[in-house]
Amino acid sequence: MMKSQSRSTSPGFDWSDRNRHRWGVILAGGDGKRLLPLTRMIAGDERPKQFCTVMGRETLLDQTRGRLRRLVRPQQTLIVVTKAHERFYSHLLSGANASQILAQPCNRGTAPAIAYSLLRLHKLDPWAVVAMFPSDHHFADEGTFAADLETAFDAAEIRPDRLMLLGIKPDFPEVSYGWIEPGAPLGASLPDSVCHVSCFWEKPSRALASALMSDGCLWNSFIMFAKVDTFWTLIQRALPRLAGAFDSIRPTLCTDREDAALHDLYAGIPSSSFSDGVLAKYPGDLGVVRGGNLGWSDLGEPGRVLSVLEREGMSPEGDLERLEESNVGAET
Repeated sequence: MMKSQSRSTSPGFDWSDRNRHRWGVILAGGDGKRLLPLTRMIAGDERPKQFCTVMGRETLLDQTRGRLRRLVRPQQTLIVVTKAHERFYSHLLSGANASQILAQPCNRGTAPAIAYSLLRLHKLDPWAVVAMFPSDHHFADEGTFAADLETAFDAAEIRPDRLMLLGIKPDFPEVSYGWIEPGAPLGASLPDSVCHVSCFWEKPSRALASALMSDGCLWNSFIMFAKVDTFWTLIQRALPRLAGAFDSIRPTLCTDREDAALHDLYAGIPSSSFSDGVLAKYPGDLGVVRGGNLGWSDLGEPGRVLSVLEREGMSPEGDLERLEESNVGAET
């Protein structure tokens, strides 16, 4: 577990604020390769999806930042990116936003990105309650989504021994998502929508996904809530070498040595997935919030974007035809 600091030494906080320990982390370091046929068509370059206006007039990253502002102060949101994409987020590197950008030397998957954000966040606020967000989601009902986030934050505070997942009622037996089997309600004054996790599957077969859907299991949205120490303890148990590597650079954080230390660290670690490497190993340490009727979609593939655009009526027919062509190209 990370060693806590004295409250008097933590910089820049109004400790009287009720939600002063709520933080958001947006994971925006992916390469978006599966969606490149579409994003190339929209932007005319190789930018990853999170920096592209896939839905509406804002980039997916800006839309994610907007959702978080409902519950987390903007200055308490960190954004994990990758240096190779700097030209697409350079506008965030000036002024007050600069300290919120955590630039990885390269993309090594979700587990290192989360570990790096936790390391920096603990230095800022050892009592942080963290919401982890991917940067490529769509929600048809933002109001219900905000209510579910509030429930999940409360659950993470009341049950600091659990990492809370936002679960989504499935529409079809998707094989590229994680699946959650909810158990009994967690209790402890929490609503019945907050449950134990009986089992967790990462990317099951089609046959298993169909069975899970029939049994009332949920998709894992990969939106997660927990105390910063709870996150870190799980990483230490599941991926001890990764945790040890990041622990070794702790003295360099927020110094002129941090970039060099990070470069050496990332050069020596393999890519790893937080879902497969952590969540699937310890379902007993998880809780799940049953999401409402959110109209959720992970915009990771052209086909999913096409489906949402058709459902929402957000694109002219000619654009839909071009999207269908890009989807065919992505699948072949």
